[in-house]
Amino acid sequence: MSIKSDKWIRKQAVENKMIEPFCEKQVRDGVISYGLSSYGYDLRVSNEFKIFTNVNSAIIDPKNFDERSFVSVEADSIIVPPNSFALARSVEYFKIPRDVLTICVGKSTYARCGIIVNVTPFEPEWEGFVTLEISNTTPLPARIYANEGLCQILFFQSDEVCETSYGDRKGKYQKQQGIVLPKL
Repeated sequence: MSIKSDKWIRKQAVENKMIEPFCEKQVRDGVISYGLSSYGYDLRVSNEFKIFTNVNSAIIDPKNFDERSFVSVEADSIIVPPNSFALARSVEYFKIPRDVLTICVGKSTYARCGIIVNVTPFEPEWEGFVTLEISNTTPLPARIYANEGLCQILFFQSDEVCETSYGDRKGKYQKQQGIVLPKL
């Protein structure tokens, strides 16, 4: 398995529509950077967020998720409360090749502010908008900016094609369109 370079990512994005919309270079002027980097792609967070709240005293249960656990917001930026959590979605839509697995890591600009981004790996032949998990680990409110970089996707290509892909299994998060909540 090998990590893929900007040249490989560009080719896959252009020829196979692996990332749409695709930004061929890193955009940095006045924004938290996004776009193609040396060995990855910095994705943008959209303006759609779900910010967790305790106003309804709901319990977080992945088998029976209560939508009263959060408030939905569309905005150019949001505030994640101290020691709290938000969900969002990516601006980009991804189509992962059958021999590729991705790993997501946070951007240092947010990490240095106590913001942790968690995204599970994009498995072979998964496609959709990415549901992003954003944790504010600080005792202070934290601002997240829409349409700017939030995390970096690293692409790993296997030496062989997998026997069963996420698409073959008809995974429950396949072709997700918005912020997708936990499913059983």
